[in-house]
Amino acid sequence: MLVAAAQLPLPASHRRRRDPPHPQKALAAILRSRFIACLRAKDAETARQAAHAAVRGGVSVLEIVMSTPGVLEIVEDLRRSYPSLTFGVGTVLNADDAKKAITAGAQFLMSPGTVMEILRDLEESEVLYIPGVLTPTEVISARNAGAEVVKVYPVSVMGGEMYMSALKKPFPLLPMVASQGITIGSIKSYMEAGASAVVLSDAIFDKQLIGERNFIGISALANQATLQASQSGR
Repeated sequence: MLVAAAQLPLPASHRRRRDPPHPQKALAAILRSRFIACLRAKDAETARQAAHAAVRGGVSVLEIVMSTPGVLEIVEDLRRSYPSLTFGVGTVLNADDAKKAITAGAQFLMSPGTVMEILRDLEESEVLYIPGVLTPTEVISARNAGAEVVKVYPVSVMGGEMYMSALKKPFPLLPMVASQGITIGSIKSYMEAGASAVVLSDAIFDKQLIGERNFIGISALANQATLQASQSGR
């Protein structure tokens, strides 16, 4: 495949096999987990320890926000430490950051909106891109451009589960990840509203616990989320 200069130069190891076709591993992992733990922190060491704490609590799919100091090095560390788990980078806003995240080993990328350049450049990649959408028009646009899954963001300020249910109805076959303001206790209700998975940020990486570097507390919340998600299958 010829890649235009503006596209991401992806190594061969990230290209999707065409014969036979198969679902992306990252998407399958997200659908099994039913939630993505989303981490942001003000310093690299806190982020690293919080990430390991979440994994100890049972998290199998973890996203680290691009603006977190040391995000790329943390992703590399996590990939080495837990090769069977799934790690990604969130709030990826441009193709340059996408390239850096992929080079560091990110298995999926997420954005608050749809960055068409990233979506198109990863069309034949093993790296999963989850674009953000909010309206039916945005869902159609992302799907027509090749998105295999979308993130509904910001879902809670739009009405939470009711909005999730309304947006999902016209697109029954497209996996949707609900994001923003979701608690551990609401995982089941979002799944029942049509979400295939949810993003948990402060629900696991509680700001007070992060500030106190209470990693035992973070592990406990991660464990609660894992148990709740396991009981919330649709």
